[in-house]
Amino acid sequence: MGRKYFGTDGIRGKANGLITPELAMKVGQATGLAFQRGDHRHRVVIGKDTRLSGYMIEYAMVGGFTSVGMDVLLLGPVPTPAVAMLTRSMRADVGVMISASHNPYADNGIKLFGPDGFKLSDEVEAEIEKMLDSDLGPQLASSRMLGRARRVDDVRARYIEFAKRTLPRNMSLEGLRIVVDCANGAGYRAAPEALWELGAEVFAIGVEPDGFNINHEVGSTAPERLIEKVREVRADIGIALDGDADRVLIVDERGHLVDGDQLMAVIAESLQHDGLLSRPGIVATIMSNLGLEKHLEGVGLSLVRTAVGDRYVLERMREDGYNLGGEQSGHIILSDHTTTGDGLVAALQILAVVKRQGKPVSEICHRFDPYPQFLKNVRFSGGKPLADVQVMAAIAEAEAMLGKTGRLVIRPSGTEPLIRVMGEGEDRGQVEAAVDSVCDALRRAPDSVAAE
Repeated sequence: MGRKYFGTDGIRGKANGLITPELAMKVGQATGLAFQRGDHRHRVVIGKDTRLSGYMIEYAMVGGFTSVGMDVLLLGPVPTPAVAMLTRSMRADVGVMISASHNPYADNGIKLFGPDGFKLSDEVEAEIEKMLDSDLGPQLASSRMLGRARRVDDVRARYIEFAKRTLPRNMSLEGLRIVVDCANGAGYRAAPEALWELGAEVFAIGVEPDGFNINHEVGSTAPERLIEKVREVRADIGIALDGDADRVLIVDERGHLVDGDQLMAVIAESLQHDGLLSRPGIVATIMSNLGLEKHLEGVGLSLVRTAVGDRYVLERMREDGYNLGGEQSGHIILSDHTTTGDGLVAALQILAVVKRQGKPVSEICHRFDPYPQFLKNVRFSGGKPLADVQVMAAIAEAEAMLGKTGRLVIRPSGTEPLIRVMGEGEDRGQVEAAVDSVCDALRRAPDSVAAE
């Protein structure tokens, strides 16, 4: 059964569209009631990114949580992984991050973490969603039991120290010229400060948030400005975060972009070398390149694939005991340190390898040649176009065309009415033809309206 509010990463939508003050207050109430377990005084930590709508949502959620008797600790603009970390370290019952990650400023969202710092399970989200459309009035706290709210002042310093402690003892970044692009988002102060404190020469861009410019022509979804800056200052490396700093991409000294698949390979081999991989492999999604899988096989490691979404990667990591996983987009989870993707922590692990090996980033971060990969989207208006007979026939033909040396991945988007068609294989022309044939069939299906 489809869900009305929660998607693959919390609740997300237009501010004052789906995400209204009324909904935010109700989410606070429902979540607060769902996590009131035991007789102790309950508390929630709330962080946000730099979107203008964060103020509106933050205060609405304070009203919701305090109305059911929960105390609120306001963290201000902080990365998503800082919220996950502080939920645990401050012994909160629940953590909230107000962010739409890499989306434009007009969107916003609500991500929820349990007391263990992990994102909520589908079952808990379903419980909260059921309450959102019910009358919670009878369950509100009495006048005497209402919650209090206050701001926490040392959040950034706490997070920076946490991130620095993930490096080997006495590791210094002295001698490295680093450009860091913070996407005018949640990491705009923490990331440059952490890198500077570790000894690097730091050039920071995307550090002037105004409520409207988060992810606008900056950050991991728009790396062109970072590439230009790396070349301009002759930096050793460029680091691109997204709006809530839970993902990272790298730019090498030549100005070439390095995606999450290459970064996972670097970190996996480093952990393998140090004997720190809990299992001989990593967890990634169905979108990770076949080149990564083949490379890992060559060094004695396996690649376990999940559905798209870092929460599914983490669930598989926890179930099977892996301590490294992530996505091609740059969500990288190091579960020995974090309970969610952390762009700064992942970048620090790459920098540690660079310092230890003393080689250029272009050499360290090119572990394999990726297979040609093509991704196209087809918009649909409703119904189930993937169940169309002609579409199913086109998919079968495309899979046969790619054979055993390629892959075809077709999935509905979790946030938009799109069918995503991805193909990869050794022959670029063959892969593109396979993807195009499926997209053409989808466009002809009764419920499809246009190609993206």
